[in-house]
Amino acid sequence: MTGIASEQVVDSLHGLPEQLTAQPPDVRTRILADDGSLIANLYDENRVPVGLDQIAPTMRQAIVAIEDSRFYQHGALDLEGTLRAMIRNHADGTEQGGSSITQQYVKLTLLENARTPAEQRAATALTYQRKLTELRYAIAVEQQYSKDEILDKYLNLANFGDGTYGVQSAAQHYFGVNASQLTLPESAMLAGLVKNPTGYDPVTNPEQAKDRRDTVIGRMLQLGVISVAEANSAQRTPVIDLSRVHTVPNGCANSPYPFYCEYVVSKLLDDPALGANAQARDDYLKTGGLTIRTSLDPRIQAAAQQSIDEHSKPTDNTIAAITVVQPGTGLVEAMVQSKPYGSGRDETAYNYNVEKSYAGGYGGFQNGSTMKAFTIAAAIQQGIPISYKINSPAQIDLSGVPFQTCTGVTRNLDYQPKNSTQSGDFSMVDAARYSVNTYFLQLSEKTGLCAPATIAAKLGMYNAQTLQPLDQVVSFTLGVGYVTPLMLSNAYATFADRGVYCQPLLVTSVTDQTGKSIVAQGPSCKQAIEPWVADGVNRVLGAVMQPGGTGGNLSFGSWDLAGKTGTINNNLAVWFSGYTPDLAAAAVVADATPPYTNLMFGHDLNDQDIADPTGSGTAGPLWESAMRQALTGLPHDHFVSPPSRVLGNPLTS
Repeated sequence: MTGIASEQVVDSLHGLPEQLTAQPPDVRTRILADDGSLIANLYDENRVPVGLDQIAPTMRQAIVAIEDSRFYQHGALDLEGTLRAMIRNHADGTEQGGSSITQQYVKLTLLENARTPAEQRAATALTYQRKLTELRYAIAVEQQYSKDEILDKYLNLANFGDGTYGVQSAAQHYFGVNASQLTLPESAMLAGLVKNPTGYDPVTNPEQAKDRRDTVIGRMLQLGVISVAEANSAQRTPVIDLSRVHTVPNGCANSPYPFYCEYVVSKLLDDPALGANAQARDDYLKTGGLTIRTSLDPRIQAAAQQSIDEHSKPTDNTIAAITVVQPGTGLVEAMVQSKPYGSGRDETAYNYNVEKSYAGGYGGFQNGSTMKAFTIAAAIQQGIPISYKINSPAQIDLSGVPFQTCTGVTRNLDYQPKNSTQSGDFSMVDAARYSVNTYFLQLSEKTGLCAPATIAAKLGMYNAQTLQPLDQVVSFTLGVGYVTPLMLSNAYATFADRGVYCQPLLVTSVTDQTGKSIVAQGPSCKQAIEPWVADGVNRVLGAVMQPGGTGGNLSFGSWDLAGKTGTINNNLAVWFSGYTPDLAAAAVVADATPPYTNLMFGHDLNDQDIADPTGSGTAGPLWESAMRQALTGLPHDHFVSPPSRVLGNPLTS
């Protein structure tokens, strides 16, 4: 040993720490739905650590037999094997075995700790210095841990090929069992893999894998670990059953809920609790072995997806999307759309339910008359009763009419808006039932634009393209700003919960491998508008769902329902957003790609031309079938009646 060690090597050994500092090995992270079912795995290395008592005795015996049969007798160094390997490696530049399991563990640890290319080269260099460095660390490891502890760490760190690291992931991948359930032939096959995970891969090289497995079995027989009968039986067993091989899906693209999953991950990458910057957070998510619990309710998600499947097809040149939110908590329980995740012709990576900064398509859609709800809330807040009447002709001239904003006034020099439904002398209730544009434009002139814009902002509404407040323009109440189904469903959920606004909640908890809480997020709610104001809005939007209202054909069962249609000028997008006291949802149908054009011409939904491009006729059925199924099993709670001052008496403007 002295003869082959240079002064540089000796000096470097003297400078090494007495103990090996092992970074925690990479462990896969799980994202779970609210019922504990799996949404996705995130990992750089597919590893699930287990204790030695959770590894089958045959696995422990097999790895010791083939890799280091005197493991429990010698110290850190198997002197004869190490000298033989070092001399052979020096002579022909190849890597030969001979290292003890402890030395192999050290090598794996140094490689796992390596973060730069230089560190990775140093950890695998064919030099005496590396071998002696490993030996120095191995001596320290033997002093620090028991043999069983070293074996446990080794089996959890080793590469078993085909993207699996650690014996638990390997057992699940190749045999569909836990490490504790491994049989003798299965254990021998895995033990043989660690020498050459690629060359002995049973999926791609079954003959070489069987030869190697049988070598392990023969070594176990030679050492007296197993009997002749056990060896013969094990060697007659097929090396692999391909039907049992299971690859653990990695990443949101392989999730059953890819868009929801991507949005969750995007939000986590913004969370400083997971790291100092986005790169550190991304690394932690893929290596930290975290358990991330989310708000997704698989039953409600399935109800929304079923509605999408019933009313649309991926091949449509339109997009349909639905988000479902729980009032009182902000839990985002479902998020679906008609274009599946991917890069194919009829696929997309855009999430049309969310804002542009989170891969949200082109940044939402104009939401039309669903914005009238905020003008209704502003009017009630200012003491205008819902019985308040305004003469609402088919067309009105608002050219040059000043509308008060939060910072001054705004006006359109040439503006003669029309109704798309009825005209006449309407109360607020009837104007909402028929979605009378000229009524609500005059009402917003009376309330000013600042009040409804402020309420909308308090309820989480902002421009999905610019991430700035919605513009206070004369046509504000007609929904000319770009918003998302997530925003609108959550804003309407505020009305459902009597004015309590909750921030959208997707991640409910993040815990590390030990169960320690990293992120604990409960509902973040506040009273955004007075309860009696919300009660008044619920009464008005409830009338929309009654016979004769634009949502009358969407009512079902004995539920207290409230909602509002939204149809953009020239039918560029159509919406329906509605709710009960316990659930809120928003559905949109729009051109899949800009520039958005009239849905009535050259657009299809469910492989059919769109004949009724309105909120009630196109988006409404999506909302109705999703909510009908989602509400199954939920309580039939009722809206609170508004006070008499909100109801008022019939008046004229």
